[in-house]
Amino acid sequence: MSEWTWQWEGYDPVAERLRESLCTLGNGYFATRGAVPECRAGLVHCPGTYAAGCYDRLESTVAGRQVVNEDLVNLPNWLPLRFRLRRAAGPWGPWFSPDAHALLDHRHTLDLCHATLTRSFRHRDDQRGMLGVEQTRLVHMGDPHLSALQTVFTAEDWSGEIEIESCLDGEVINSNVHRYRALNRRHVTRVRTGTQEPHTVWLSCRTSTSDIGVAMAARTVAVGRPTALSELRPARRRAVHRLVAPIAPGRPVAVEKTVALHTSRDTAISDPLGEAVDRVSTAAGFPALLDSHVAAWERLWRHADIQVPDQAGRILRFHLFHVLQTLSPHTADLDVGVPARGLHGEAYRGHVFWDELFVLPYLNLHFPEVSRALLNYRHRRLPRACRAAAAIGRAGAMYPWQSGSDGREESQGWHLNPRSGRWLPDHSRLQHHVGSAIAYNVWQYCEATGDTEFLHTKGAEMLLQIARFWADKAVYDDSLGRHRIRGVVGPDEYHDAYPGAARPGLDDNAYTNVTAAWVLTRALDLLRRLPAWRREELFDRIRLDGDELPKWEEISRRLRVPFHQGVISQFEGYDDLAELDWAAYRARHTSIRRLDRILEAEGDTVNRYKASKQADVLMLGHLFSPAELRTLFRRLGYDLDDEVWRRTVDYYLQRTSHGSTLSGLVHGLVLARARRAEAWSYVQEALEADIADIQGGTTGEGIHLGAMAGTLDLVQRGLTGLGTREDALWLDPVPLPALSEYGFSLRYRGHWGVGIRRRSGQLEISVPDSEESPIRVVLADRAVTIAPGETCTLMLPTS
Repeated sequence: MSEWTWQWEGYDPVAERLRESLCTLGNGYFATRGAVPECRAGLVHCPGTYAAGCYDRLESTVAGRQVVNEDLVNLPNWLPLRFRLRRAAGPWGPWFSPDAHALLDHRHTLDLCHATLTRSFRHRDDQRGMLGVEQTRLVHMGDPHLSALQTVFTAEDWSGEIEIESCLDGEVINSNVHRYRALNRRHVTRVRTGTQEPHTVWLSCRTSTSDIGVAMAARTVAVGRPTALSELRPARRRAVHRLVAPIAPGRPVAVEKTVALHTSRDTAISDPLGEAVDRVSTAAGFPALLDSHVAAWERLWRHADIQVPDQAGRILRFHLFHVLQTLSPHTADLDVGVPARGLHGEAYRGHVFWDELFVLPYLNLHFPEVSRALLNYRHRRLPRACRAAAAIGRAGAMYPWQSGSDGREESQGWHLNPRSGRWLPDHSRLQHHVGSAIAYNVWQYCEATGDTEFLHTKGAEMLLQIARFWADKAVYDDSLGRHRIRGVVGPDEYHDAYPGAARPGLDDNAYTNVTAAWVLTRALDLLRRLPAWRREELFDRIRLDGDELPKWEEISRRLRVPFHQGVISQFEGYDDLAELDWAAYRARHTSIRRLDRILEAEGDTVNRYKASKQADVLMLGHLFSPAELRTLFRRLGYDLDDEVWRRTVDYYLQRTSHGSTLSGLVHGLVLARARRAEAWSYVQEALEADIADIQGGTTGEGIHLGAMAGTLDLVQRGLTGLGTREDALWLDPVPLPALSEYGFSLRYRGHWGVGIRRRSGQLEISVPDSEESPIRVVLADRAVTIAPGETCTLMLPTS
């Protein structure tokens, strides 16, 4: 198995949903899970197809309550292709199914370089003989509306006929997540089917309430073989193409199924159905489609590939592959955000959380046009965020914790604990720190790209409105002489209220307060930088009064950060909580990652304990370098020296259950920056989170996109200490023996392909020849300027 391929041997129904997620193919516009083509959705299989940004909202009755949920829609299934056999003049055998028939030599091969999924197996029919089958599929990266499946049938020791049934199936629901089964899941309505001679069937439908038109057209042909029968049959919710062809040893049957997908969200079309039929009718054959698809991926890999030796390198490339399938250059033309589970499944209902915080640092330096599009998604929803703030009596913009089609708060009001079977109040919408994440992303994008036009316009509007929200939410406490932010939930998510409190929310969450202070500081910096005419225009556009700014300045310096026992407190009152008997819970349970569910099922609550789901305070060490963090705390009037930070890291390491795939990632980066030996164990966990499904079945519901992208950022930013600020690249490499060699290229300020390589104790920086200005590189002990066409090699300290 090469560094570019992943293989799954045999057929295991229990593991099929996990494999389907990991074998998903996509192009940023849509993606299809790696389900076998002959099986419909059920307990074993989930052949989902999802188009970016295609959401629908339905009402359900849950535990006697009416709830409304918006979901990324599982679109009609384009994959179905089944077969059956007969000897000459004999009866037809049964339709083949891996769940009903024995398989020999069954293998799936995911080729990352070519972005194809190949499946091969042999099937022995006792009455008819041995049949070899090889299927290769792609979701086209060059033309984002096309996908294709080629199947080659080979008779080894018999002659007869093979019947192939290819169809488009509109009998679909959102069925990927079992715990959502109580919800209304039928989003596809008004299904129509039809045919267009000689080889095309089509299906059109609409989403239930968002009324998005969806159209698919499929062309199926037996290549180079005469067919005894080719019949197109539209049905109520399925469009079927039936073919019968002779087959014999040395005379294989190759069937090509090419599919086009369009929706009414597409630009520059008048009719999705007409466009889909026209596109599939004029599409090239499978070999030519494969060639152009591979060429498009070759261009992507040239700009994006990362070189790390051994198994870590294989996994990083696997992660990069799935990031690019979800957020490709095609994303730049769409109004979409970063779906937390990619386009790979239905967990979290396809919603957008804060995951771009882990994704954009990588994209900024490889595909900045995609980063800008993702930030534009947030900017288009700025008016809704301002209305949300106004609805609770606040100024500025309050972005939702979960976002979908239009930017309203999509967080559920109730969530199911599968351990207890109880529906419980969900207060995650109080994670207002998502606004700070958006502001951080705006700033980092502009620092990396030099896109001052965006910073001075859309970026400034978002940054200032988020700052305005924090300034208005902060309240002054005379007894402390400091401002406080009350009633929020931090990244930890376990703690959403004080024990026994009547209302949800916590006071002075350290992460929330420090990042709010950072937002206010950056907003003031930006206003000082702006040309006077820009500043006046901006003030007028968002109706900002200059009299607000002194308050911003004061709050940015006087927000409270609680401490206890010489460490940063996660929130005010954290030290009053009880200690959990971690050893006892680990002894009683196979996994305590979801400690909140375990405790609730026991009639207890995690709110009583010093126990975190994932990094909260330590997220500060993920976003900011040690020097930046010290500066931030100094501005707030606190002394954060190395010893305080070390104690803080140790304190929360002992009290975290790692119930999120982001947890190992953040802890790994924080520990690497602190030059701690145990960093590698957390990095390994982050690398294996999805391929090993460490969260116990969740990856089958969609990969964890933030964690995957975060591992790329861990190498690109964490190990190199890479930062983009003050018109320079800042580097401060950290030693991690297990990842002591790596290489990647960056797109920085007009330079394409700035190379960074670490090997044999040296750091090599190369700038490709161009007409651009030299790049200034700042290290801990020196600064160098590298002109285009030059390479600089630096010796690194041995420890």
